[in-house]
Amino acid sequence: MNIMHKLTLRHLKENKRRTLVTIIGTIISVAMVTAVATLAISFLDLMQRQLIADKGEWHVSYFHVSAEQAETIENDPSTELLILSGDRGYSYLEGAHNQYKPYIFIKEYNENAFEKVPISLREGRFPEEPDEIVLSSEILENTDVAYRIGDTISFEVGNRVLQNTEAHLESFIDQQYSLEILDGEVTESIENTKTETYEIVGIIDRPNWEYSWSPGYTAVTYTDVSLISDNHPTTASVILNDVQNSLFFHAEELAKQIHLGSDNLSFNHELLRYHGITDNDNLQVTMYSLAAIIMTVIIVGSVALIYNAFAISVSERARHLGMLSSVGATKSQKRNSVFFEGAMIGLVSIPLGIISGLVGMGVTFWFINRLLQGALNVTEKLIVVVTPMSVLTAVLVSTLTIFISTYLPARKASKISAIDAIRQTTDVKLTGKAVKTSTLIRKLFGMEAEIGLKNIKRNKRKYKVTVFSLTVSIILFLVVSFFTYSLEKSIELSQQQINYDIQLTTSGNMEFNELSVEAITSLEDVTSFSMMQETYSFYAMVEEGDISERLKEIVEDDPSILEDGHYPYFTEIHALDDESLKTYAQEIGMNVSPLLDEKTFSAIVVDRGVYEDVQAGRFVEFHSIHTSEGEQLDIYFDDWENDKKDFVSTLTIEALTDQLPMGVTTGGGISEIKVFVSEAVFQNLIDLEGRAISRDYIYLNSSDPLKTQEEIEDIDENLYIYNVYQSRQQSEQLVLLMSVFIYGFIVLITVISIANIFNTISTSISLRKREFAMLKSVGMTPKSFNKMMNYESIFYGIKSLLYGIPISIGIMYLLYKAMMNTFEYRFEVPWMSILVVVIAVFVIVGSAMLYSISKVKKENIIEALKQENI
Repeated sequence: MNIMHKLTLRHLKENKRRTLVTIIGTIISVAMVTAVATLAISFLDLMQRQLIADKGEWHVSYFHVSAEQAETIENDPSTELLILSGDRGYSYLEGAHNQYKPYIFIKEYNENAFEKVPISLREGRFPEEPDEIVLSSEILENTDVAYRIGDTISFEVGNRVLQNTEAHLESFIDQQYSLEILDGEVTESIENTKTETYEIVGIIDRPNWEYSWSPGYTAVTYTDVSLISDNHPTTASVILNDVQNSLFFHAEELAKQIHLGSDNLSFNHELLRYHGITDNDNLQVTMYSLAAIIMTVIIVGSVALIYNAFAISVSERARHLGMLSSVGATKSQKRNSVFFEGAMIGLVSIPLGIISGLVGMGVTFWFINRLLQGALNVTEKLIVVVTPMSVLTAVLVSTLTIFISTYLPARKASKISAIDAIRQTTDVKLTGKAVKTSTLIRKLFGMEAEIGLKNIKRNKRKYKVTVFSLTVSIILFLVVSFFTYSLEKSIELSQQQINYDIQLTTSGNMEFNELSVEAITSLEDVTSFSMMQETYSFYAMVEEGDISERLKEIVEDDPSILEDGHYPYFTEIHALDDESLKTYAQEIGMNVSPLLDEKTFSAIVVDRGVYEDVQAGRFVEFHSIHTSEGEQLDIYFDDWENDKKDFVSTLTIEALTDQLPMGVTTGGGISEIKVFVSEAVFQNLIDLEGRAISRDYIYLNSSDPLKTQEEIEDIDENLYIYNVYQSRQQSEQLVLLMSVFIYGFIVLITVISIANIFNTISTSISLRKREFAMLKSVGMTPKSFNKMMNYESIFYGIKSLLYGIPISIGIMYLLYKAMMNTFEYRFEVPWMSILVVVIAVFVIVGSAMLYSISKVKKENIIEALKQENI
């Protein structure tokens, strides 16, 4: 170790407070990088494990494979595990209690599947032979037959066939389709049956992948490659050794090799997405672009934090470096002295920062897990996932950050002349032009404000460091807030948000029984309900100038699709009961009175929609119709038999909105609009056009949807029940998990930013002790001193906002353009977030100033004037 390094170490030891501040600032920066990397990896790991727990683990599936094809797939070098599955078929369940679930559905799996598919064994064991079976506990609870382990049972197993008597068609249907009932009669049957005999070897819990509306209770038997036959094809799902982007190409090549068409190949896109793998080029560009922008913002924030610490350090060491220069220290030696200081700080800070980041995430996850498993019904826990790559990334980013942070101070240190450094004139500008202020400042705010502004101009470098720190903090908060909004928007666009648990309708064209409706809606677990009538028999003829931009592009290519200058919009007309309509009107902020007047034919129109552009591979939010309140909407009935449209009535648009009431979901085509009217207006439309077909629905939310479904079945057995609780729950889990992640990210960034600002301002104020002592010595009163500091706070805040907000909006737009590769929606400046930032900046700066001044006030004026270094 040379003499310069020894002197640097001695100087660090002698200036313990400054060294400690620098180390703490660097530790915070390293902890931030580590925490962000750990948070992202741990969140993706949680999503992977939760998805596997809910739906099982597989990456690629090949459908309708033969035994030879299955062997080829299993022997492929990329295959780690082969899962075989198939639908053995349906059989009538003897003594079934539930008329809507009259079947037993027999699924078959191989041994690997019992480890990877989410099946919970309650008692007994899994099947090991094709003549063994396990039954769902639901079968035991919903049939008169007392099945026991060890019993031998026989079923007539076949396929569900839907008999469409009008079209004379037959179609095979599976568990996704509920029992088909028309006018109270079951219109399906089980055909092509074969007698199957099994020994019951175990009982399983109801699988979570069995839909609540499925007509068959699940039973599981055994299969393997040797049991695959031409009459009984099987699905081969693969867990891969290495999950990489090349898996899409490899799977397609393997499918061609074994002579399988592309229709028989499927990828688990949801799970692969959590591995960071996608075959959607636009989505991939979006993911990498967002990651690059966010990481750049984080690195800049880290550099700002560490740079401030080192810049202040060099400022304090200026005198020390000048003395070394006066005794022969070269520029290179002075520069290397600062780099060596950075290296020493890094050796201490990087390990501590990484440990602090991991411990901080561990504590955070401990709190979050209580929320996840309590409120969100998530079975898996967030655990701190540490990978060599994440640690290496944190080390490299932190090292690069420290190098960048020390480079500029090191260059500055090398250029300081001995006389300037000893006299400490490098940071102070005393030219008249440099410290000139407007006379308006004194007239408006007084002498104290003018002195405060001159002080800022004198110490321009320190002022720039503080403003830079504030600006970076503003950018971090606003960009992460917009990033949060973008993620929530992407979830909203990509998923059909279901806002109810249970849908009820009658069989065929039967009407609801009023007594049954009252009994159902007053059930103990029902938290809210909505009654609705719907018809899809009408079109709205919209003038060419009012159609959506997307449709205008289509019309330009093919003007013949217009009818007398109008475009026919497929129109969903929904009638809400009076109470539901009042609630909906209140939610969108309108007066419900015109809607309840059946003579006015008033309506609410949803003028914004979402559709998936399959060719472009993106989700698009768009204005479905350009109109305004008070305009008329002409409604026609499509008489397709005579190839004409008959005018029915005109609706007056009372309100335009993008909100939907309970029971109506997002989605639809680019030439579709949703219209909401009262029951009276709806009935008038139906009466005016006798050929229109409508259906009645009741939508329920329940605290226990499965229990509520059973109670409804006991009340009225003629109702068709569609329980979407599970799919809705999974959708809500994803949104809430994402919210926990991104809001946790915001809290982290906010805390770091506040620490950064406090560190910068408090250190800057600490370095100005002599200056403040001088002002007090010439007669500045405490009141005038406070006024001067308040003005400096305001100036710092305004200046940082003038830089931070425009730069933030620019970065937001870059994020928006990155999202546009996959999701298309309107760019909106988050004014509320900006307002929060404006208020927060002045609160934080003021608090930091007050904290710092409270410490300075305790200083003795004489002692402060004598100090040359602190």
